[in-house]
Amino acid sequence: MASNPVFDRIEKESRQGYAGFGRAPQQPSAPAGAGPMTPQQLQDLYNQPAAGPAQMRRLTIDDVVMKTTGLFAIVVVVGAIAWQLTPQLGVAFMFGGIAATLVLGLVIAFKKTISVPLIVAYAVFEGLLVGSVSRYYAARFPLEVGQTFFQGIVPQAVIATLSVFAGMLLAYKTGIIKVTEKFRRIVTMAVIGYAIFALINLVYALVTNTAFGIGGSGPLGIGISLFAIGLASAMLAVDFDSIDRAIAAGAPEKYSWLLAHGLIVTLVWLYLEILRLLGRLRNN
Repeated sequence: MASNPVFDRIEKESRQGYAGFGRAPQQPSAPAGAGPMTPQQLQDLYNQPAAGPAQMRRLTIDDVVMKTTGLFAIVVVVGAIAWQLTPQLGVAFMFGGIAATLVLGLVIAFKKTISVPLIVAYAVFEGLLVGSVSRYYAARFPLEVGQTFFQGIVPQAVIATLSVFAGMLLAYKTGIIKVTEKFRRIVTMAVIGYAIFALINLVYALVTNTAFGIGGSGPLGIGISLFAIGLASAMLAVDFDSIDRAIAAGAPEKYSWLLAHGLIVTLVWLYLEILRLLGRLRNN
């Protein structure tokens, strides 16, 4: 949940000319060490069907926006369903969502081909996780008498997440934040380190029955949450840059699914970290 290896994969493949994007088409040639192609081999080659529009069309920002919107809608709809069913199945949704997203995330990241059904399935399980966790926080920190809907912990987390997303996008597009190779390496290493810490913290919270894990709701816990939110925000900038690089490299349109998936992963991670921070602050 805390990392986006799919973007590293796309960037690596674009530099290597994977699937031909970023390279001009070459003339057919015989295998190394073989003689010239025979007339029959040439005829068989040219008799092959031409590549269709799906294979020729290159990635655009509209493709990424449409796929991201679709996956986001799945997360929201499934999350709303999980919210309603959480009193009965909350624990199953929460831990099932954690396990499923972890396994599917690794499969999607390292699978050689892009599987749209797996990406959609990931969004479904992510929705179960988001809905059950959100309902848990809403029940633990309910509205007090006289408070409005927007003073609830979940609406505040949603607004804060969208605000951070918009702010990071604006900062990236205006050049306030520049994603250099050094910046990318530092963020990537920090995300990997935090992902390991998050797993340890989850085990610690379960074993000790501590709501927020290491640091609790004290200064250390609040500091951890602020660091995680800052790291997720920085990852958004890396995500935006990776999308721009894939488009500039002429990646095939099918990569829009992978890019959208990676962006949703970071966005959900950011939301959960903001929700945790608000919970820690309200627990004091």
